[in-house]
Amino acid sequence: MAYDAAGVEKASRDLLIAIGEDPTREGMAGTPERMARAWREMLSGLEEDPRDYLRTQFEAGTDELVLVRDITFHSICEHHLLPFYGRAHVGYIPCGGKVTGLSKLARVVEGYARRPQVQERLTAQIADAIDEVLCPQGVIVVMEAEHMCMSMRGITKPGSSTVTSALRGIMNDGTTRAEMMALVLGGDRS
Repeated sequence: MAYDAAGVEKASRDLLIAIGEDPTREGMAGTPERMARAWREMLSGLEEDPRDYLRTQFEAGTDELVLVRDITFHSICEHHLLPFYGRAHVGYIPCGGKVTGLSKLARVVEGYARRPQVQERLTAQIADAIDEVLCPQGVIVVMEAEHMCMSMRGITKPGSSTVTSALRGIMNDGTTRAEMMALVLGGDRS
């Protein structure tokens, strides 16, 4: 299904009217068009397969942990269409010395985050993509996020953080898991 900018623009205009706003008043004029452009950008991950980024690999001659921490991301909660945002920490242990570029890990996070999501699925999708394409010995993905559906409505608890993790391969071993979680979430974060 392709993005329908005209449909989003109409829906945005209808929403403004439904909440009691005048989409033609100064300040609102042009809002439906801006919303259509913004939604296309925020949901651009629907138009790509993030696994494609991982297909670029090269020989590094190491099977030691590769970890990228603090990858900022934002997504849209599929239940309320409100944003959630935070940091992703992505690591893997290569197999046979083949690695992918560090920026590719951030691109995978971005590709899956830029679609209607729940954080639990988002975390698993990133881990599964890395596991499937790179065939590493193990994968760890930890995501920390604040959800506007908890901060702006409902329980209204701004500043609360949700942490999810997905581990694949040797990362599931109890000792390895504990070491990886300490490495990902510990240390100097300044």
